Amino acid sequence: MHVVVGGDIGGAERVVTDLATRSELTGADHQVALITPNRALASYFAKAGVRVHDRGPARENPLAYLYRSLGPADVAWLSERLAANDIDVVHTHTFGSHVIGTRAARRARKPQIRTEHHVMHYFDASSSPFTRWAAARTDRFVAVSEYVKRVLAKAAPRLAERMTVVRNGVDTAYFSPRERGLGDFCLGVVCRLTGWKRVHLAIEAAALSGAELVVIGDGEERGRLEALARSLDARVRFVGFQADPRAFVAACDAILSTADSEPLGLSVLESLAMARPVIAFPTGGIPEIVEDEVTGMLVADATAAALARVIERARSDRPSLERMGARARRFVVEQCSIDRMCQGYAAAYEAATKAS
Repeated sequence: MHVVVGGDIGGAERVVTDLATRSELTGADHQVALITPNRALASYFAKAGVRVHDRGPARENPLAYLYRSLGPADVAWLSERLAANDIDVVHTHTFGSHVIGTRAARRARKPQIRTEHHVMHYFDASSSPFTRWAAARTDRFVAVSEYVKRVLAKAAPRLAERMTVVRNGVDTAYFSPRERGLGDFCLGVVCRLTGWKRVHLAIEAAALSGAELVVIGDGEERGRLEALARSLDARVRFVGFQADPRAFVAACDAILSTADSEPLGLSVLESLAMARPVIAFPTGGIPEIVEDEVTGMLVADATAAALARVIERARSDRPSLERMGARARRFVVEQCSIDRMCQGYAAAYEAATKAS
């Protein structure tokens, strides 16, 4: 049972769907226990054919989080779902699921595996006590990159022996190369529009370089980012969240990643799989999947000016971008396929059940 508590459709939710729709590869039948204020998230899982136990419309604010995590009602609801459906393993993901998922797993006496999609909840004062309490009572962990494992092993050393690394995987048949075609040089950003993704740097760099930029995604920062693009008279087009972003990625020469210590970057991997090189800052897990001048271009300084200079260099040598794109595709096929990810989780599920 995947416990999903949150409002956005991001990388973690997409990983859940990829696992849940590939039982033959993971060796498990998957279900989702969902608590969300976002009906689009419920529809997203349902349309993918995932079996969903929907708690119904939920509030998302600090008080609601405390009641949901520490109160009796939602934990009882989740525990009943675990018992009624003969669940063998509870799988928690983002911060909202940590306490409620752990409490329900312990009540139902089921082993729990937790995927660490990020590290920030270990260091934020408002979330750290909750996530660390739950971590101490979790059986197995999966880190999405060596970077995540390294940071968490230092922050919480006792977790290291229970943690393995399984990179997010990409369906390389679905995310396959498409011809770029003729047209002006164009860049893309594919991500949730939230503060730590630092999309403002991409917009500022686009304005400085005069490059066209397509922003694919939605989030609480969208209004501010649109205002920034207008104030800079930048050539930026916002297309919102796209369940299928492939046509937009295919129309770009390269994809930007401007996040502050991106744990790995599922959208980065999907872009690489489509033979689009990625221009990014070399922080977090990015250097594990983007090799400078091989599968993309790394920008040493996290400033709009430095990013703009690399964009200008990329625009002046589009044939090199095509060669990087071909190597990027090959890397994902060999190292980051969805089959490889599912096999990693199959081993993690087996280890969790054997340890219980």
